[in-house]
Amino acid sequence: MKKIAVLLSGCGVLDGSEIHEAVTAMLAIQQHGMEYQCFAPEGNVSRVMNHILKKPMDETRRMPVEAARIARGDISVLSSFNPDNYDALVIPGGLGAITNLCDFAMYGPECNVHPDVEKAIVAMHDAKKPIVGLCIAPVLITRVLHNITVTIGNDPETICSIKLMGGNHQICSAAEVCIDKANKIVTTPCYMLDKTLKDVAISTSNAIKDLKTLL
Repeated sequence: MKKIAVLLSGCGVLDGSEIHEAVTAMLAIQQHGMEYQCFAPEGNVSRVMNHILKKPMDETRRMPVEAARIARGDISVLSSFNPDNYDALVIPGGLGAITNLCDFAMYGPECNVHPDVEKAIVAMHDAKKPIVGLCIAPVLITRVLHNITVTIGNDPETICSIKLMGGNHQICSAAEVCIDKANKIVTTPCYMLDKTLKDVAISTSNAIKDLKTLL
């Protein structure tokens, strides 16, 4: 059975992994006859947000502890990740992808990537194993790998940043998937477009289905 690593950045769209994207991706992995293991880097969530008021909270929370909420406690620290044990890497979106896994939200194309995140992406790419980026996560993958083709939907500012980081962008609708076959990169817009949970579930399912064709 193929085993997929799912890289989480916390719990919640405003300061961690987008829960709908993460859960529907995990569900799709199982529905396509594969299994998953969730990972999160060691370190603090960069800014804890009140998801009702959409305002920062004066709290400190750690990425693995928050990500464990999505993983039902079965979370591994990313520093323990061994690419030999996994067939693909899936990275859900949410602002945590660009505030915790990297600081794209603050620095844009000049952003820094968490060392363990960069190491995992490079290791999977070097091993010619597929990487899936959902929603905003493709900017993180582009920052690490540069000359790849991805989609985040159709947002002009983000598309410009992808090009400045050496990537290529393909405009896609919510249900569409961009497949860079040469680099084995699979991306889809999810909530980068103003869509419903039903649309996001279709988006993630299509991405995982296309991932399976690359294994």
